[in-house]
Amino acid sequence: MLTINPKEITTAKLHSYLLGAVAPRPIAFASTIDKDGNMNLSPFSFFNVFSAHPPIAIFSPARRGRDNTTKHTFENVKEVSEVVINVVNYAMVQQTSLASTEYPKGVNEFVKAGFTPVPSTLIKPFRVKESPVQLECKVINIIELGQNAGAGNLVICEVLLMHIDENVLDANGNIDPQKIDLVARMGGDWYSRASGDSLFTVPKPLSTIGIGVDGIPKKIRNSKYLSGNDLGMLGNVEKLPTPEEIEIYKKNNPIVSEDKTHQLAHQLLESSKVQEAWKTLLSI
Repeated sequence: MLTINPKEITTAKLHSYLLGAVAPRPIAFASTIDKDGNMNLSPFSFFNVFSAHPPIAIFSPARRGRDNTTKHTFENVKEVSEVVINVVNYAMVQQTSLASTEYPKGVNEFVKAGFTPVPSTLIKPFRVKESPVQLECKVINIIELGQNAGAGNLVICEVLLMHIDENVLDANGNIDPQKIDLVARMGGDWYSRASGDSLFTVPKPLSTIGIGVDGIPKKIRNSKYLSGNDLGMLGNVEKLPTPEEIEIYKKNNPIVSEDKTHQLAHQLLESSKVQEAWKTLLSI
């Protein structure tokens, strides 16, 4: 295990490690204007939402590592305390990256990156038409984390209005992750695409109290065929199958060796068949 002391390596190297480890990160494609009304558009992956009531989003246009200068977005929100946070999907990721080019102040990244500006309803900065979700925000606070190169600047925003493309909604009116097809930043030049086979579900343990990994019989818990994810799924059940359920299962499924049973249980868990996996494991 490599152990890193942030005080003993360069900021650039630490930055690389942090971005490689804390990922994927959602992208805030921030649209701002300066006091003279000049538009600016730039992506930031130090970003997330932190509250729903009030609805709060925070992103950080950090000081540049190479020369300790500040970014136009940061300067703009100090002059005009409003921003549109546009989310980024796969269809617009290359243009979004182009907008991150460090053009001189006053250059319009909407034009440079080929995006379509759309007037906002409540604030002055323009929305990005191509973005599937656009958040009109009021900047309520800016926290400067330091004055050194690489220091972050937390821009704390209250969401005043959301605009959602109806094409990314499912039949129940919720955002469909396959349809919205979001992308996120990894380390270096790497991105990730949140759609297709990369998506999976994990049932939230909210309505029930799972037995926990410590509630799994030791011979199962210590199986060489079951992974940590397998044990997490097994420990998320509220109760084990009843003896009657196990007997019915055994009548329809011939008993095999313990190794074969554990291998079969692993396959069942990979298909999210948790109850069947439990019956298999408890049948021997």
